[in-house]
Amino acid sequence: MFLTMCRQEEPLKLVTWIWMASCNKMIGVLLVFFPAIFLDMDFLPKNAGRKVLISSATAQRSVARMDGDVIIGALFSVHHQPPAEKVPERKCGEIREQYGIQRVEAMFHTLDKINSDPFLLPNITLGSEIRDSCWHSSVALEQSIEFIRDSLISIRDEKDALGRCLPDPLYHHQIRAKKPIAGVIGPGSSSVAIQVQNLLQLFDIPQIAYSATSIDLSDKTLYKYFLRVVPSDILQARAMLDIVKRYNWTYVSAVHTEGNYGESGMEAFKELASQEGLCIAHSDKIYSNAGEKSFEKLVQKLRDRLPKARVVVCFCEGMTVRGILMAMRRLAVLGELVLIGSDGWADRDEVIEGYEAEANGGITIKLQSPEVLSFDDYFLKIRLDTNTRNPWFPEFWQHRFQCRLPGHPLENPNFQKNCTGNESLEENYVQDSKMGFVINAIYAMAHGLQSMHHALCPGHVGLCDAMKPIDGSKLLDFLLNSSFIGVSGEEVRIDENGDAPGRYDIMNLQHIGANHYDYVYVGTWHEGILNMDDEKILMNKSEMVRSVCSDPCSKGQIKVIRKGEVSCCWICTACKENEFVQDEFTCKACELGQWPNDDLTGCEPIPVKYLQWSDIESIVAVVFSCLGILVTMFVTLIFALYRDTPVVKSSSRELCYIILAGIFLGYICPFTLIAKPTDTSCYLQRLLVGLSSAMCYSALVTKTNRIARILAGSKKKICTRKPRFMSAWAQVVIASILISVQLTLVITLIIMEPPFPVLSYPSIKEVFLICNTSNLGVVAPVGYNGLLIMSCTYYAFKTRNVPANFNEAKYIAFTMYTTCIIWLAFVPIYFGSNYKIITTCFAVSLSVTVALGCMFTPKMYIIIAKPERNVRSAFTTSDVVRMHVGDGKTPCRSNNFLSIFRRKKPGTGNPKKRQPEFSPTNQCPSAHVQL
Repeated sequence: MFLTMCRQEEPLKLVTWIWMASCNKMIGVLLVFFPAIFLDMDFLPKNAGRKVLISSATAQRSVARMDGDVIIGALFSVHHQPPAEKVPERKCGEIREQYGIQRVEAMFHTLDKINSDPFLLPNITLGSEIRDSCWHSSVALEQSIEFIRDSLISIRDEKDALGRCLPDPLYHHQIRAKKPIAGVIGPGSSSVAIQVQNLLQLFDIPQIAYSATSIDLSDKTLYKYFLRVVPSDILQARAMLDIVKRYNWTYVSAVHTEGNYGESGMEAFKELASQEGLCIAHSDKIYSNAGEKSFEKLVQKLRDRLPKARVVVCFCEGMTVRGILMAMRRLAVLGELVLIGSDGWADRDEVIEGYEAEANGGITIKLQSPEVLSFDDYFLKIRLDTNTRNPWFPEFWQHRFQCRLPGHPLENPNFQKNCTGNESLEENYVQDSKMGFVINAIYAMAHGLQSMHHALCPGHVGLCDAMKPIDGSKLLDFLLNSSFIGVSGEEVRIDENGDAPGRYDIMNLQHIGANHYDYVYVGTWHEGILNMDDEKILMNKSEMVRSVCSDPCSKGQIKVIRKGEVSCCWICTACKENEFVQDEFTCKACELGQWPNDDLTGCEPIPVKYLQWSDIESIVAVVFSCLGILVTMFVTLIFALYRDTPVVKSSSRELCYIILAGIFLGYICPFTLIAKPTDTSCYLQRLLVGLSSAMCYSALVTKTNRIARILAGSKKKICTRKPRFMSAWAQVVIASILISVQLTLVITLIIMEPPFPVLSYPSIKEVFLICNTSNLGVVAPVGYNGLLIMSCTYYAFKTRNVPANFNEAKYIAFTMYTTCIIWLAFVPIYFGSNYKIITTCFAVSLSVTVALGCMFTPKMYIIIAKPERNVRSAFTTSDVVRMHVGDGKTPCRSNNFLSIFRRKKPGTGNPKKRQPEFSPTNQCPSAHVQL
C-alpha cells in the first residue's frame, strides 16, 4: 500500500507530497487508495450540482485483461443496472449480450486486428483492461478507481517501492512512470460517463465514448478529457424535432429518463420546439428502474392528454421505453399513442420483446452505423471451451442457451439442462446496433497514439522514452481535431469539442406479418438535412396520426390563446371586414382608402370612384340635359323670331331671355357635375349650380312682383300716382341685382374655400373623388335660391286670380309649387345619401325643366299651333278684374290706373305718332288695358 512504500522513519515526505498536490487530485488520490474512508460520503461533482454516492465494493468483480505495451481501459455494461432494491448493494442485474458480451469481444477482436496491422502502431502492442460498469454510476466509479490504482502503482515495481524511499522529485516521476492506462473507452451511459470523466480528468486520462451523447459533455471547460465518436444529443434533438415538424405534430407529450442523457436531451428538444412554435403538452421524467406503479402513473398521464397529444417524444434509455410499453399493456393502452424514440431505443429488439403491439408504429432515431460483418464472422465462431480471455463468457453462455455448466464456478442452478458447448451463437443472433461506434472508439485511441508516436518518436521502433509513460494531456491534443476511416469505410471526425458529426437513420416499427414486427428503415438525418420516405411509414392506425391542440385558423382569422393554455391551444377569431391578418395573433385595420387583399394578408388601395359617362344614371342625366338644351335653344330661337308679336311682348321678353339663359345654364350643370372632378370642373360646379337657379328665380320674382304691384293698385278706389320701376329696363336691372347677389355670394365662398378635387370616404370600403364643396358652399347658394323661390311662390300664390287673359301668374305659381317640391325632396336626399352629385344633376335639371315647360309651353303653343290667337286683343284684360284678396264689391270700372297697360292705336294720319298713354290728370284710366 501507499503508506508502506517509504520506510517508517520518513513518513513526513509522503505527507508533504500529498499536501502539495492540487486539491482535486488529492481527493482523487485519497479516493483511490482509501475508498472505504469515503463510504456514504458525497464528494464528486456532477452536472447541475448533483453528487454521486461512493462506497467500497462488497464483492470482487471480474476483469478482462490483455497484456500489451500500452494498456487501454474499457467500461462496458456487461450486466444490467442494479434493480431499485439492489442499488445500495450495487448488485448488478442479468448479463447482457449486445451491450455487454458483444462489446467485450469487439474490444478483443479490434485489438487483435490493430496489433496485426503492419501500418498502424507497428512494433507496439495494445493491451486492454475491461471492466463492468453495470450501466450504473457507482459501479462505474468503483471500477474507474481500479483503473487509477493500476495507473499509480505497478505490481511490477511494488517491491522497489516498498524497499526504498525516493527523494520527492524522483518519487513523483516514478509514480508517473507507473501509469499503464493510456486512455479509457466508454462507458455507454451519458450520466455514468460524466461521473467517470469527473474522476479520470483529475489524472489526465483521456476518455472516448461510443454511445454517451449528452450535450453537457461537449463543454470542454467541465469535461476536458472527454471525446466521443457519436454526435451530441443537440443534433439528435434537432432530428427528432424535424420529424415532428414534418408531420405537423404541433402538440406533443414529452418523457425522458431521469439522468443526464434524458434531461439534457429533452431540454434541448424543448428549447428547439419553442423556437419553432411547437408545444409540449406536458413533460414527465422517470427512472429506468422505477417500479410498475410509477410507469402506470406516467402512462395514465399520457392517456389523459388524449386525443389531442397522441405523439409522445421519448428521450429515453431502452429500459425506460420498455417500462412504458409494459405499463401500456397493463392499462390496455393499445393504438392510442405513437412513440418517437431516441437512440436509446433505436432498433433494439430487447426493448420491445413481448410488447411489439404497444410499440407498433413508433418512430425511432438510430445512430448511423452499418453492421460490421467482420465481427459477425469472429463472434459466431467463438466457443465456450476456447474463449478463455473473457471471464463473463461462461455466464453469458448459460444465459444465452438457458443451460448450466456443472462444476463450473459460475454455474447457474436455475437452469435444468446442461450445456454441451456445441450450441451455436447464430441462433437468434442480432449484432449490437452501436458495434461500429465501439470499434471506431478503439480505433480513435489507436490513431491518436499513432499520431503521438510520429510526433514524439520519429523513426523510432516501438515506444520511445517520450512515451514512457503516456502523457494523457499530450495524447488529448492528438485526439482532438482528428479524422480517420472507420471500420465500415466511413470518415470518422472528432472536432475541437471532442464531438462527431450527426448522422442518424430513421426507423419505423411495423407489423410485417402474423405476430411478426420489425424495424423498417424509412429515412435519414444527415448533418441537418432530413430525408424521409413517407410512403414507407406505417402508424398504429390506418391514417396518419394527428397530434394538435387546435386546428389551423381559416383565412382571415387569428389565434386567441386561451388563458392558462400553451401557445398551440387557441380559439380562432375572425378579423373585421376592414382588417387584415398582420400575424397569427393580430388583426390590423387598413388605413382609410385601403382594403384587405384577397388573401387578407395586407392592404391594397380601394379603386377611386366617380361618376362615369357610361353609368346609366349619367347617361339619363346627359340625355335629359341634351334634350333640354335643344328645347331651350328652340324656344329662344322662336322667341327671337317672334319677339314683336303680342304673346312675346306680353311676357316681358327681356326677363324671358334671362330665364332662358338660366335654364340653359341649368342644363349645362350636369356636364360639369358628371365630369371627372378637376380644378376647372369644381369651379364650374360651384358657379353654375347656384347661378343658373338664381337667374331663373330672380327673373320670376321680378315678374311676379310686378304683377302683384299692378293688382294691388287695381284694388284702390282712388287712383294714386303710377307705380315706380315698372318699365322693362327697370325690371332687368332689378333681376340683375338679385342675380349679382348670388354671384357675389358664390365668388366669396370660392375665395374662402377654393374648389379642388378631394377623396371622400362615405364608408370604410368606398372612395369617391369629389369636389371639396363644404356644407356652407351648398347651403348658402341653395338658401339664397330658396329665398327667391319662396318669394316667387308667395307672389305667384297672391296673383293666382288674375284676369283670364292675364293668366301667366298661374303658370308661374304652378312652376313655383313644383320647384318647391323638387327642392324639398333634394335637401334630405343630398345630405342623407352618398348620391350627392347625381341628386344635384336631376334637381337642377328638373327645376329648369319645370320652368321651361310651365312658362314657355303655353306661349310656344300659341305661336306655333294657334297663331290666330297671337293678336293684341287676346292680351287685353276684361272689364272686370278679379281681385286676389277682394271685399266682394265690384271694382271701379273707370279705374284709370289700369290704363298704364293700354297701348294707343296708331292714328290714321301718321301711324308712327302715338298719343300719350296717360292722362295728365289723375283720373283713372279705362278699365280696358292692353298688355
